[in-house]
Amino acid sequence: MKQLILVRHAKSSWDLPVQDFDRPLSNRGIQDAHLISSKVINYLPETFIIWSSAAKRAMETAIIFTQNFSCPIESIIFKKELYTFDLSKLETIIKNCNDQFDNLILFGHNEAITHFVNKFGNVTVDNVSTSGFVSITFETNSWKAISNGKTNKIILPKDFN
Repeated sequence: MKQLILVRHAKSSWDLPVQDFDRPLSNRGIQDAHLISSKVINYLPETFIIWSSAAKRAMETAIIFTQNFSCPIESIIFKKELYTFDLSKLETIIKNCNDQFDNLILFGHNEAITHFVNKFGNVTVDNVSTSGFVSITFETNSWKAISNGKTNKIILPKDFN
């Protein structure tokens, strides 16, 4: 069985005149990342690998979550190719995960995340909001063969407002 946890980066700041790739988290984003990471600990598998987009806001989100999971920051694998908003690119990246890993936590971007959740999970989601957490399991031993997964948990910041 494979388990995929998708986390959309936390809310970013538009206050600085920087390229999209370099946008940092806003104060609300930092708060939401701490909130959600504290609420999802019971839904994590025992072992996992962590991938994150190399975009600043995704990296910062992954670092906050990882620290709150008591994992070393060095365990995060930052991938430039995860800076994508395209479902087919995200799908290709996930399906190329090494099968020695059964559990993958991925920090990325919308619209790719919402489209992925709706294509591969069994619960339709209008929008995976910033800091949103979605866990999907697949009854297969191969990442390349994932399809028709079971959405186990969706946790969004609005659930706690």
